[in-house]
Amino acid sequence: MDVRSMKDKDSPLKVQELAYELKVEDAMSKDIVTVSPDDTIGDVRKILKEKRISGLPVVENGNVQGIISIENFIKSIMDGGRDQRVKDNMTRELKFINSDEPLIHAISKFEIHGYGRFPVLNRETKKIVGIITKGDIIKCLLKKLEIDYHEGEIQTYRASHLFKDIISDKTTIILCHKIKGKDYNKAGEQSGKLKVNLLRLGIPSKIARRVVIASCEAEMNIIIYTDGGELRALIEEDKIQVNAIDKGPGIPDIDKAMMPGFSTAPDWIREMGFGAGMGLPNIKNCTDKMKLESHVGKGTNLEFIVNLSYDST
Repeated sequence: MDVRSMKDKDSPLKVQELAYELKVEDAMSKDIVTVSPDDTIGDVRKILKEKRISGLPVVENGNVQGIISIENFIKSIMDGGRDQRVKDNMTRELKFINSDEPLIHAISKFEIHGYGRFPVLNRETKKIVGIITKGDIIKCLLKKLEIDYHEGEIQTYRASHLFKDIISDKTTIILCHKIKGKDYNKAGEQSGKLKVNLLRLGIPSKIARRVVIASCEAEMNIIIYTDGGELRALIEEDKIQVNAIDKGPGIPDIDKAMMPGFSTAPDWIREMGFGAGMGLPNIKNCTDKMKLESHVGKGTNLEFIVNLSYDST
């Protein structure tokens, strides 16, 4: 389920774009079935059988204490029987996802941890508001794909016409989008605005997707590692050039930063779903050209280019 990978950069998947645009709350199940720490393994067995599920969050006063999976259940039955308490058999190493995170973060966590489900918490209250599984993500993406298919992606005016209508030796449209550092719940927001503008200009949707996926990754890096920056898109007749600029700490080893899986993000950032070490490789994979300039203590200028082709849809 690695929708972050893109081997064919000329045919980016709509599903990948959706994974950046949608939030966890769009896919999660709000019908939460839970057990308490003092419930018995017999209680767990009954719920698992009736609901046909393979795991349950253990909740007390709205706070998640752990997870009891089918593996925990089987082990407890083998060790002692149905009268054992949930609190003595649950997995206490809690991994969770916030409801306002981009769906791509949930996908990354499933790949990293290999879990069957994650409790979804409200970022502010820390209370459980849902459960998300791989099946929930797949159903959500398929439903959104169906909606988009029926609505269509109508473009009434193409950027190629716009440039032909303007009399000049060279025409460039510049779009600037400011990014606030450490504002994690708004990750991807400025890239979303860039997408709207590109489509309004008549940029073919397939090309716009490539630009936006790369921009989302760049935006997340600015949010995680710096106090802020901007996305600056230069649109010309034959290409779109995007510069993600910040005055952050800089990258000491660019070659190492380009390696898949490498990340300098601290553990607490990784726990939020960020910093998986796939950002720069993903940007390179879905663009036609990429250049990275960075100076320690001064900041970074990431530039990528996507060539325009107006027979794309």
